[in-house]
Amino acid sequence: MLSCMDLLTQLTWTKKALFYSEATGSSAFAGTMARVFVYGTLKKGQPNYKHMINTAKGLAKFQGRGRTVEKYPLVIAGKYNIPYMLNIPGTGHHVAGEIYSVDDQMLQFLDEFEGCPDMYQRTLMRIEVVEWEGKGGVGEARAAAEGVIECFVYSTTTYPPEWVGLPYHDSYDSSGKHGLSYVLRESRD
Repeated sequence: MLSCMDLLTQLTWTKKALFYSEATGSSAFAGTMARVFVYGTLKKGQPNYKHMINTAKGLAKFQGRGRTVEKYPLVIAGKYNIPYMLNIPGTGHHVAGEIYSVDDQMLQFLDEFEGCPDMYQRTLMRIEVVEWEGKGGVGEARAAAEGVIECFVYSTTTYPPEWVGLPYHDSYDSSGKHGLSYVLRESRD
């Protein structure tokens, strides 16, 4: 199994910024941006959104809203009422969320925050664009216009078997009708 950083290194779809110097005839790698789809507490208006806008943790630029092309079970589980997308394609609902472009620093923060690869695993998933606000290069505009893009998603294959029997949700809101309010890390025992 590849680590999250190894997976990032091997991906060719990640947008790379290269600068060419005519004087030296060389190019220098200036950084990468990756697309991340968030469906839980990191969305706007949710308890951990503050991390997405904290530039000390890296850069995250909201691009739009989407939903998974395949169905997945989104459950709320554990004593802290954490949302988990179980990596069981074809089961559950098309899960709604938000699409962000993030830099390497934010991606590393998200890996640590999400407990990757133990609690969640970062994988590529196809996301149907529902609403696009992103301003990027021609490739991004074309992908958004075509309606489906690839994004990193934090889902899990490491969960207790009884979670499969929990109610499945198509979107997450910490204050939702489910009555299972998320417990912030700083409030946990």
